[in-house]
Amino acid sequence: MSTIQAHTTQLPNHIGGQWRNSAATEFLKVVNPASNELLAEVPVSPGREVVDAIEAAAAAFPEWRRTPPEERIQYLFKLKQLLEEYLEELARLITLENGKTIGESRAEMRRAVESVEVACGITMLMQGHILEDVARGIDEMTIRQPLGVVAAITPFNFPVMVPFWFLPFAIACGNTFILKPSEKVPVSIRRAFEIIEQTGLPAGVVSLVNGTKAAVDTLLSHPKVRAISFVGSTPVAKYVYSTAAAHGKRVQAQGGAKNHVVVLPDADMAMTTQIVSDSAFGCAGQRCLAVSVAVTVGEAQRTFRDAITQTAGSLRVGFGLDDGVQMGPVITRESKARIEGLIAKGASEGAKVLLDGRNPRVPGHETGNFVRPTILDGVAPDRELSQTEIFGPVLSLVHADGVEQAIDILSRSSYGNAASIFTSSGGAARKFRYEAPAGNIGVNIGVAAPMAYFPFSGWKDSFLGVLHGQGRDAVEFYTDQKVVIERWPKEWSRKF
Repeated sequence: MSTIQAHTTQLPNHIGGQWRNSAATEFLKVVNPASNELLAEVPVSPGREVVDAIEAAAAAFPEWRRTPPEERIQYLFKLKQLLEEYLEELARLITLENGKTIGESRAEMRRAVESVEVACGITMLMQGHILEDVARGIDEMTIRQPLGVVAAITPFNFPVMVPFWFLPFAIACGNTFILKPSEKVPVSIRRAFEIIEQTGLPAGVVSLVNGTKAAVDTLLSHPKVRAISFVGSTPVAKYVYSTAAAHGKRVQAQGGAKNHVVVLPDADMAMTTQIVSDSAFGCAGQRCLAVSVAVTVGEAQRTFRDAITQTAGSLRVGFGLDDGVQMGPVITRESKARIEGLIAKGASEGAKVLLDGRNPRVPGHETGNFVRPTILDGVAPDRELSQTEIFGPVLSLVHADGVEQAIDILSRSSYGNAASIFTSSGGAARKFRYEAPAGNIGVNIGVAAPMAYFPFSGWKDSFLGVLHGQGRDAVEFYTDQKVVIERWPKEWSRKF
């Protein structure tokens, strides 16, 4: 098992099949958020190193494109086996640099493996179609062809899973792929690329370049990069989308979220409480599908409020590799300060703090970036906090008189990533599914995360683009569709 040597490791880039030390003059610290212990240093790579990766990917593309899909997926079959073999090691690295619990990191890795498995079906997913005799003696068909060099810019909250939303589908379709991971969590994905090397994948088919804005801007503007996949905050998603589109690129940009759940009085309250708690406080609330607002209807205002406060208050917070820990720290000291500031903002706007997670003391990890589960009751829908993505372990409670009003409350949000309802009424569930303005809908589900063979949807400010990540959307995003119309005159066939 590989280890990270504190205070010594400067992470390299992976370009053209080779690990290269960056010529960067600036390096950023990568720390364990549970202790702020230094794990590694990541280079702020200059634009010319990103160009090197692009040129290597462009050089590898013609041969990779001509490699039959059946042969391309053999590398993915090997990768799936390797990820299974190294799953525990990768999960521990995720916990060290991201802070989530080891159980959450293992679940993240399972999702990464799932994406590889689905991409192995590219020989079916990438097929076109044909119709004979669209006119007498004329046949017409569609075929899918890879774009060329494509790139992904990924966030800190899922260091391995989110890159694997894109990488397997992109290369299975015949593209070459460049990853710019989050500078906050580059350690686990570096190890994943070392594992990818063991598949024997041809040089240049996948590359990894660390960096910040200069690296991103190079990918967004370089003419040889055909498509950009992005996951992050909405302001950055809008920048990525507008900049890449202005340079003629295909873009899918997943933005922020403010996810609502509606809790009806007929819900199974014990089940609902546990599921919503897992959603709101799992991964310290740092996931784009985490529940942020619970809208209670009728009597559920009292029963759910009391139950969720008790459940959240009992969660054990600490270092994610310790036994029994149910929630880890947030990613940085700056995130901790921002989240605690938003809690104070909510209180100043009239919300009642039922459970206050600010400034906790976690024995043995006093220097960590911990915020305990927090519950704010009576957050007014028209207040700033109701529109702000907190991205931390904070659940706001809002009351509604009925399903109509509950849907109206969540409709006011500028985000539309996910929404869920908890009820035993099929009629209420159907109404919610039909009317709720969000891309991922859950019925008695707290985290409406699509499987890898369905698209990861998102509406409004939560997504910019047309084709989402995963599933058939991924195949369409990473390929160009070509229509071929053929006629073969009879006299030509008589020659043979």
